[in-house]
Amino acid sequence: MPGQRLLLSCVPALMLFVACSRPSNQAAPAPTPYSQTTSGNQSARRVNAIADDYWAAWVQTFPLAALFSGVPNAPNDRIGDNSIAAVRAWERREDQWLDQLQQVRASDLKETPEDATYGVLLETLEASRQGRICRNELLSLNQQHGWQIGLPITAQLQPLGTASLRSAALARWHGVPHYVDTEIMNLREGLRLGYTQPRGNAQAVVDQLNEVLKLPPERSPFAGLADRDSGPGFRDSVLAIVGREIIPAATRYRDFLVSEYIPKARASTALAALPRGSDCYRARVRGYTTVNRDAKAVHELGIQQMAAIEAAARPIAQRSFGTSDLPALYERLRTDSSFTFRDRQEVIRAAEAAVARAKAAMPKWFGRLPRGNVIVDPCLPFEEKSGCPNSYVSGTPDGKRPARWRINASVEPPQPKAPLEGTSFHETIPGHHLQIAIAQEREKAHPITRYLFSSGFGEGWALYAERLAGEMGLYSSDFYKFGDLGEQALRAARLVVDPGLAVLGWSRQQAIDYMVAHVPESRTVLESEVDRYIADPGQATSYMIGRLEIERLRKEAENRLGKNFDIREFHDHVLENGSVPLPFLRDHIEAWLAGKR
Repeated sequence: MPGQRLLLSCVPALMLFVACSRPSNQAAPAPTPYSQTTSGNQSARRVNAIADDYWAAWVQTFPLAALFSGVPNAPNDRIGDNSIAAVRAWERREDQWLDQLQQVRASDLKETPEDATYGVLLETLEASRQGRICRNELLSLNQQHGWQIGLPITAQLQPLGTASLRSAALARWHGVPHYVDTEIMNLREGLRLGYTQPRGNAQAVVDQLNEVLKLPPERSPFAGLADRDSGPGFRDSVLAIVGREIIPAATRYRDFLVSEYIPKARASTALAALPRGSDCYRARVRGYTTVNRDAKAVHELGIQQMAAIEAAARPIAQRSFGTSDLPALYERLRTDSSFTFRDRQEVIRAAEAAVARAKAAMPKWFGRLPRGNVIVDPCLPFEEKSGCPNSYVSGTPDGKRPARWRINASVEPPQPKAPLEGTSFHETIPGHHLQIAIAQEREKAHPITRYLFSSGFGEGWALYAERLAGEMGLYSSDFYKFGDLGEQALRAARLVVDPGLAVLGWSRQQAIDYMVAHVPESRTVLESEVDRYIADPGQATSYMIGRLEIERLRKEAENRLGKNFDIREFHDHVLENGSVPLPFLRDHIEAWLAGKR
């Protein structure tokens, strides 16, 4: 899963603190307008002008999202204004951009670079407008993606090394208490209006903060940037801010959750329990996948996919393990020590070996490869206790900041080995890192298509990459190939469970039982998965929906081109416009195929 990156619409991403941090009212120099460097017909120029205006505002309004996405020259001295008033102000600007964009004659943009810019921005704005029904600004509490997770990661990414950068970092850290206090105000307004996260999710955040607040400032994850720069007095300044300002703010937040929020938080795990919750779920599915589907359609697709995956898995299970009883085999893979990792270092070594193997195989399958590197970066211990999800954090286009695969390396309880290689190929190469780094490094493309992230395309590509890795011979044994089928089953199960929890009346325990019966991950991971779906409905549907569309397009290309089909050419065309809406991708590949006749 991509962490700390942009979504096409501001539906909460992996990192609510980052992906949907609210607007900043502080001014800063705007980026150079992209339209000054391009030319085209009148409609193309109009699209670039609108996109320039949007992008300049976006970078200043969401500075943390810009940081996490590797945007150069983003403001590094602030977090952003997360007040409800600022949210309303941003929505008014979105409406203006959407009105302007809808006046552009889209047919004039065909076969121009601006076609992708138009498609991405139009979907961004339309999905954001539809998603307002959810009132996400009142629901930012999250045990996997909230500010308490985002701030330690920000500490590792914050630019340092000069006096001005150190000053900017300290200014940003001084802003954390105000951000946290505003979060309390927003959550309190949610209580008043009937928008709350479930009690279990809130308690998980309390448990996280209790762990963090036990630590002295010098050991706090909030002070992670203190030792990254040896400038005079910098470490002492960071520790002073953490000890005197951030820890008290975190304590206020924790105490608010305990005394006010949890007693009034909803008991139900269903999104449908909130005002217009069923409509919100459909909007969230659209925001993440870029396609319109209701809960029942998503659920039924998941059941169909699970049946197909298990039919493929049983013969392999019989051949490799002597049984076709998948639930029993999954339990064995969870509990038999020969199938689990011994320690954290074994997890990390296996991950690094899989990444290295994938890098060596890329030239035969892709014409364009990324320049930037990706490293394996274990989650922090306090995150792992609540099930830190594997995630990808972008590097910078110049390669100075490597991308990171944030891996959950915990072995308590035991971590099954089987999913590791598939997860590696998903998060790094040929998955997220390949796709996102290539998008970033397209220097002549509009920034909107370089940095905005569509979960339907991006997660679909990463899941496609797991299966592609099998064609490429990247799995080191049949055991890990079987593990990949288990990972595909996880994504099919998400289609079943996510709408089940949100709209169709499933309980948390019912969802966990289904996952345990159909997915060979550890019970701890599966419980964390279910809690993730409860906290962030809709996101989990994007993986399989996107993968199926990419595979359908590949099959169509193979059938139409026959012996002239070139897998490298197909992949390069899929990736060449960045992370685009799935309907745009379909039209783009159809146009490419039509031109090949």
